[in-house]
This record gives sequence, structure tokens and C-alpha cells, in this order.
Amino acid sequence: MVTEPLVDSPERIERRYAQRRKFIGKIEIEWGSATLVGTVQNIGPQGLFIDLNPELWLGATFLARLILQPVLLLNCKVKRVDPGKGIGVTFDVPEQRGKVQLEALLAALPSL
Repeated sequence: MVTEPLVDSPERIERRYAQRRKFIGKIEIEWGSATLVGTVQNIGPQGLFIDLNPELWLGATFLARLILQPVLLLNCKVKRVDPGKGIGVTFDVPEQRGKVQLEALLAALPSL
């Protein structure tokens, strides 16, 4: 059997269109009749990474409240699951006020 060395390649291909920002904060997720509480690890203009137990599955959709002053509402969808680490989600902001609030938050945060 002939083997060839593996070509050096990045561990993970970057698919994001915008830079994520370092952000540690609480998030509440409406899940049926329950409210799940998680910790946001980083955030970008259309996505965030949440440390959540129990983890949700790929494709799950939910309404979330990012705990800021005032609370920021997000419509989310799970795009990635890292078992034992958390979930990567995309989101949209349903309110114009929230979009302005998100832009201000991102401008104030350091890059990862």
C-alpha cells in the first residue's frame, strides 16, 4: 500500500462573511414551555456561539433573548453543533430598534 503525506490544510474552513467579536453574556431561549439559559461566547452581525446544556440539534429554530439593556430579541437557527462545547447559530433581528442596538454592540466589542 502506497501512502502519501497529507497536504497541509486548515482544520476548519472559514465560511463566515463577517468577523465575530468576543462577547460573554447570558441568553434565554424559549424552548416549548421551558426557558433554557446559555452563555454566549462570541457574536457577529448574523451569528453567535452559545454554551448551552442541553445542546439543541442541527436545524432547530428558536426565539432568544440576549440579556442586554434593553433585551435584544433574536430569531435563531442552529447551524453547527460542537458536542460538549456548544452550538453555532445564525439569527435575524426582528425589530429595527434591535438592529441599531446590535450594530452599536458589535462596534464596541474587540475582534476574536
